[in-house]
Amino acid sequence: MEKKKELSVFIIAATYIGTVVGAGFASGQEVLQFFGYFGIKGFLGLTVAAFLLAVFGYMILELGRRLNAESHLPVIHYAGGKWVGSAIDWVITFFLFGCLVTMGAGAGAIFAEQFDLPFLWGSAVMIALASITVLLGISSVIASISFMVPLLLVAVFGVAIYTIAVDYSSLLAALRYYSEPQKAPVSFWFLTAVLYVSYNLVLAVAILAPLGSMSGPDKLKKGAVLGGVGLGIGAAVINLAILTHAAEASAYEVPMIFVAGTVSPVVRIIYTVVLLTEVYTTAVASLYGFVARLSKQGTPRYRGITVAAGIASFSLAQFGFSNLVGTLYPAVGFAGLLMLGSLVYRFSKKKKPERELPPIHQSGPAMTFELAREITKTQDELTGEKGNKE
Repeated sequence: MEKKKELSVFIIAATYIGTVVGAGFASGQEVLQFFGYFGIKGFLGLTVAAFLLAVFGYMILELGRRLNAESHLPVIHYAGGKWVGSAIDWVITFFLFGCLVTMGAGAGAIFAEQFDLPFLWGSAVMIALASITVLLGISSVIASISFMVPLLLVAVFGVAIYTIAVDYSSLLAALRYYSEPQKAPVSFWFLTAVLYVSYNLVLAVAILAPLGSMSGPDKLKKGAVLGGVGLGIGAAVINLAILTHAAEASAYEVPMIFVAGTVSPVVRIIYTVVLLTEVYTTAVASLYGFVARLSKQGTPRYRGITVAAGIASFSLAQFGFSNLVGTLYPAVGFAGLLMLGSLVYRFSKKKKPERELPPIHQSGPAMTFELAREITKTQDELTGEKGNKE
């Protein structure tokens, strides 16, 4: 039997970053609310967040390795037990639906601010496209996600670095004087940083747990550290770009599109298109994960839940993008503290489980196992090897 090829440190880190970096991140609204409003203290929060993302990311990866996990369920049930594990599982499921709602609101905000079209149209078009995609199938979406994440990162870093370089005097002034913590979800920068880590890991556990079973402990540790540091640097660059135009950018639902517009109208259009595409992939992944957690793909129940979730999310999206980011994300972050506490408790015991749990299929946000297999396949293609995967 052929030995399973381990994932590299780079692929582990890139997958971790790609899991967290999404439309909300690239819009700048998340970074603004959780770090930007604190001015210079926001960078202390980013340092804390990067450290915690590395530590808890490693915990999830390592437990995934010990349990040979194919979904998040073995990890959260082992860490939290039957009752806490089940509660965390439902928090994850709820947040998947919440992400769909937020993406609908994000598309509405882009339509309203950039195209001068009704907010309603943007959310309706985005949620309809996501629903149709999920009803038709998900296989092509995995490829689109893997393509969009690098493109999104290039767009974000390109716009942010250019903005900082050409207007650093405004940035220095903002770092010295700007601070509006009363606008943040929680007015204490340290707690806000912890909540940022918590809600991001609530979703990331669905990918990190099975990813952990694909490599050894040393590579997992290095990959988690590199991923946490990369996420911290990425958020810091976005924060610097927004603070460069703090007064104007903070008034927009999608701050980074405003920042892109300060470069040139063409750059603003390009960034808008890239961001809309990322909103779409995030919406599809969230809806698919939510529906597949509650039903089996291809069944009447699956189709019924998809349609019902689309209608409900369209209605809730009308609360607005910034409002949802400022209320839903912190709420999930508080609920996610239960998972972080369970991970610390279980991981500190430094005991392997008495036996490896059998693989759990068709559980957790679906697409987890398929995406994990796709990652392995991609690595083989990059190294020029044609392994026989099942």
